[in-house]
Amino acid sequence: MLRVGLTGGIGAGKSEVSRLLVGHGAVLIDSDRIAREVVEPGTPGLAAVAEEFGPGILAPDGTLDRPALGAIVFADPDRLAALNAIVHPLVRDRSAELEKAAGPDSVVVHDVPLLTENGLAPLYDLVIVVDAAPETQLDRLVRLRGMTEADARARMAAQATREQRRAVADLVIDNDGPVEELVARVREVWAELSRRTAAKG
Repeated sequence: MLRVGLTGGIGAGKSEVSRLLVGHGAVLIDSDRIAREVVEPGTPGLAAVAEEFGPGILAPDGTLDRPALGAIVFADPDRLAALNAIVHPLVRDRSAELEKAAGPDSVVVHDVPLLTENGLAPLYDLVIVVDAAPETQLDRLVRLRGMTEADARARMAAQATREQRRAVADLVIDNDGPVEELVARVREVWAELSRRTAAKG
């Protein structure tokens, strides 16, 4: 098994790269998706979050009221740490379960947005960074996601710098060009991942 960490700045195109890698045969473990799953209604995760933060973080239908929780944790680093202490172990355990089910010859791609920020690069056999120029990121966030320019710049500024991400990369996928170039680059990267998996086996 080859364990790959995949990361990239907001608007760099990481989701598209994930999709292309899955098309080649990768097993995708999406930490953001798992983080949502572990606090769905009826889960021990949601019960623990409600116990920690009070019933005000629950919507009338019993789901997690993300804006209400966000208003608490993003204004207070200690409260954010308390939330992470609940959610991160659950995400880690679920990721390990999914990885175990993947099989010994698999290329397992962990999609981890904050891989660089949280110093997680050593956990993987190699790290792929999807990279785009800041002006490309900004254009995509405003044009495709409907963000205001101020919001987009704030989100970008809250993440690791381009240089910090590239410093932890074993492979970089540049994604400033047309989609055809991205498809070709991902095909090259997949060939390299397959070669490394065979070498490990």
